[in-house]
Amino acid sequence: MTRKDERGQVLSSLVAVLAVVAIVGGLLVLFGTRGSNDSAADEGKPAAATPSVTPSTTPTAVISSEPTPAPTEAPTPEPTAPVAPTSAPTSAPTVVPTPTVAVPPSERPAVEIYNNTGRKGLAQSVGGRAHQAGWTVTGADNWHGKIVTSTVYYPAGMQAEAAQLAQDLGIPRIKDALDNMKKDRLTVILTSEYSG
Repeated sequence: MTRKDERGQVLSSLVAVLAVVAIVGGLLVLFGTRGSNDSAADEGKPAAATPSVTPSTTPTAVISSEPTPAPTEAPTPEPTAPVAPTSAPTSAPTVVPTPTVAVPPSERPAVEIYNNTGRKGLAQSVGGRAHQAGWTVTGADNWHGKIVTSTVYYPAGMQAEAAQLAQDLGIPRIKDALDNMKKDRLTVILTSEYSG
């Protein structure tokens, strides 16, 4: 009977260790894939709305014949550095500066707005909001690609206008336009965290 109890205790310990390994592995996969992925190749071109699905990996554990005492508390994983993008982005993202002087509507460039979420009609509704704020919206469509967060992309010489548009729409960042974007207008790409 004593032998049976020891076996049950060893089995319980192994199950607890595997559970901790699975949790830690899952956290490492989650936080290890949260790096910046903005690049011309990843962001793609406007296309039909198709949510991107990234396969996940399941951590595996090696079971040893030696019993290991179960930890009383799950270990905290070490923070991991963001994964570098496969191709260099055109520039580092810029935190939206507060415009010192509002850009008058007559001097504002055209705006294109793209929806990179599963929410139907988001680009059109935000386009209406931009129009009410004095912007000329020339297009609203879906964007297929991987974008880190909602962003206003601006061509050379339009940073002040991008900051104004980002403030008007409540978008958290502005960034230099990518190679596949038009150079005579601002491009807005909305991601799932956008609450506007």
